Amino acid sequence: MMLPLRLATRHSPFRSQRWGHSIPSFSHLNTVTEQDLAHFSKILPPTSILSTLPPSATPIDDLAPYNVDWMGKYHGQANTVLRPRTTQQVSAIVKYCASQRIGIVPQGGNTGLVGGSISLQKEIVLNLGAMNNVRSFDPVSGILVADAGCILESLSNHIAPYNHIMPIDLGAKGSCQIGGNISTNAGGLRLLRYGSLHGTVLGLEVVLPDGTILDQLSTLRKDNTGYDLKQLFIGGEGTLGVVTGVSILTPPAPQTSNNIFLALPHFKNILPLFQIVKRQLGEIMSAFEYIDRTAYDMGLEHGLGPILDVDEVGDAQCFVLVETSGGNQDHDLEKLNSLLEHLMSADEPLIYTGTLSQSPGQFASIWALREGLTECVQKEGKPYKYDVSVPLADFQNVVDAVRERMISKGLYGDDGISKVMGYGHIGDGNLHLNVIAKHGYRPELEAALEPFIYELVASHKGSVSAEHGIGAMKAHALHYSKSDVSIEWMRKIKQVFDPLNIMNPGKVLP
Repeated sequence: MMLPLRLATRHSPFRSQRWGHSIPSFSHLNTVTEQDLAHFSKILPPTSILSTLPPSATPIDDLAPYNVDWMGKYHGQANTVLRPRTTQQVSAIVKYCASQRIGIVPQGGNTGLVGGSISLQKEIVLNLGAMNNVRSFDPVSGILVADAGCILESLSNHIAPYNHIMPIDLGAKGSCQIGGNISTNAGGLRLLRYGSLHGTVLGLEVVLPDGTILDQLSTLRKDNTGYDLKQLFIGGEGTLGVVTGVSILTPPAPQTSNNIFLALPHFKNILPLFQIVKRQLGEIMSAFEYIDRTAYDMGLEHGLGPILDVDEVGDAQCFVLVETSGGNQDHDLEKLNSLLEHLMSADEPLIYTGTLSQSPGQFASIWALREGLTECVQKEGKPYKYDVSVPLADFQNVVDAVRERMISKGLYGDDGISKVMGYGHIGDGNLHLNVIAKHGYRPELEAALEPFIYELVASHKGSVSAEHGIGAMKAHALHYSKSDVSIEWMRKIKQVFDPLNIMNPGKVLP
């Protein structure tokens, strides 16, 4: 069937406080008009429509939470935000947008770091926050079925009385939504223990780019009947469809949790330490986190800690947080005390000092240091954040190379880049590289960082995105981690699902 055509409207360019890459013209798309708004009002109540167009005439500032990411880095241009409450409403909206060639940006909690949930030009924002119902939970199997707009922490609270936990845990858990987590294949602090969402998601409900509802909301652990289509939407960043519902396997809550915090003289000690910890703690190890000295000192400056005695820390260059989750406190403490005794009594100790949490408060304060680093970075200035995967042995080399690059360019110091630091998940090879511009983003700073960082990661055979996704920020850098053949087949998949290219255009694929 031929779709009706309208005169395509050229749009204002995407504005951002930092943006060094060209944005597609989107000449194949149309902007939202008052006529479109009248149609949306037949699908949604007035309270679910925000638009600067009449008759809504919403003040532009009211759209800011949907047009600006949480870091203030990406500033979108959407004049209309739609907040559906049901899958059927999403389907009707998408079907109409396809007929009118209106671009759609699916949005969850807008907590992403790569501009994936921001309208690049005049696409509508389809915010799923009002779809926040838990559809079912089976306390025997641990299978949770929920709307995509459910906040991660709310889901955790819902299943906690049944002694289950969510398989992912993120610093943004108080505002991020499960649909966004799945669409970006979020990793987080529990991946080492429970694996990625590609394994824990059992089924999805997705509205496809033509408005068709793909119902694969299975609660089966095993279903070996043909292609596993849901995997295309996990990490698809809304470019192939809108995730509206999820079925996910939640693990039993551990009966006991403990953590230790260790100070190391050199980064080179982390790898042998990781081997020892894995061997001695075995099945109870649930996290192994790394923080370099710059990040640790920054955390202390902002009131996180101190965790360790200053004199004992000395000139330690990095720190490690190890968490255990098990079923018997005596058993777990015996393992942890044995590990600490082994580390402290070694002929050539790998650590300077360490501490084992003795209470729930101490346990929380140790985690608060690690989880609070992202907020501290924001307080330091404007961060260039790079979420990369590289071999464990190269974590510190990457951080040092970036710092040396900025020094060599004369851009390191209070007037330019004030700090370069690394922290992340040793357990799964994910480095969070943070480069802080004390006085704001500037083109010359980004030009010195990119493509240098992407080339550096590629030289170590790493990935330019470990868990944050590609979004708009890294679409131009996809080729550093994917071959031409891979990218071509990704384009073919996109063409099959979204031939009109209305679904989150300009994201993921260059």
